[in-house]
Amino acid sequence: MKTYEFTARTTEEAISAGLEQLGLSISDVVVDVLEEGSKGLFGLFGSRPAKIRLTVKEDETSSEVHDLFNGMLEEKTKENKPAKDKSEKAEKPAAKTEKKEKAPKAEKQEKEAAPKAEKTEKAEKQEKAEKPARKPKETKKPVDEKPVEKKEIVPAEQADRATPAGKAQEFLQELTKLMNVPVSVAVSTDEEGNVHVNMEGDTLGILIGRRGETLDALQYLTSLQVNKGKNDYTRVTLDTENYRAKREEALIRLANRMANRCQKTGRKVSMEPMNPYERRILHSALQDHPAVTTHSEGDEPNRHVVITLKKESKKEQ
Repeated sequence: MKTYEFTARTTEEAISAGLEQLGLSISDVVVDVLEEGSKGLFGLFGSRPAKIRLTVKEDETSSEVHDLFNGMLEEKTKENKPAKDKSEKAEKPAAKTEKKEKAPKAEKQEKEAAPKAEKTEKAEKQEKAEKPARKPKETKKPVDEKPVEKKEIVPAEQADRATPAGKAQEFLQELTKLMNVPVSVAVSTDEEGNVHVNMEGDTLGILIGRRGETLDALQYLTSLQVNKGKNDYTRVTLDTENYRAKREEALIRLANRMANRCQKTGRKVSMEPMNPYERRILHSALQDHPAVTTHSEGDEPNRHVVITLKKESKKEQ
């Protein structure tokens, strides 16, 4: 009799794998379970595969022919046959019961799964029927956005490069070209010899920056270029798109509003840090105010204006 050993995750899987490999049915073999498989801890650690032995039964007709020519083995085979038949009969019902136990379970699972699938399909159809057809979302155009107006840049009159105004103009023309900001740079000189520069064409405010920081930086660099190697200092003022005038108006309104707050609460008001130019605007805006006075505190770049009540107005309160 031929024996074969098979291993798998479970005993059932090992038996089915062995029968499939040998091309036999359960009635053609004798099953011996050598090791029962174990899942281990959480199905991960210490797992052990199942191990079985399949013994192929011999054909009864071939054994009878073999016994005719071997008389000595005939008696032995006759003695061993009843024990084998009993063991085979005992094992066959066990295998059949296993099949019977498995069959109802599989049938139940299929029956339970079938109505569930039908229910889910019906529920999906009902949901689709109940849900109204979604309309495509209309993309709303932002109301606040305004198209950027493109101004025609007219080149300004070229000043003499030997003069402070000409130096400032030439320097800013090269600098804005490197910044890829096409503007027209116009320069003028007042009676005191100070240079005023106006750049037109910066509609996006690139040359202004946050609270005029970029414009102040350009003004500082231009002033260094104009006064390089000179004993007399020439003041340079830079402006673009009338930013300086608009900023001055906003600062004057802010100064009056903070002065009213100081007067109502009786407490000093500290403004945010500003550059010297903007601090001068605040001081000049409130220098004639009857109830408050101003002074600067702190060090650059955190120097700021402080608004306080006058002593006379404190006594009146």
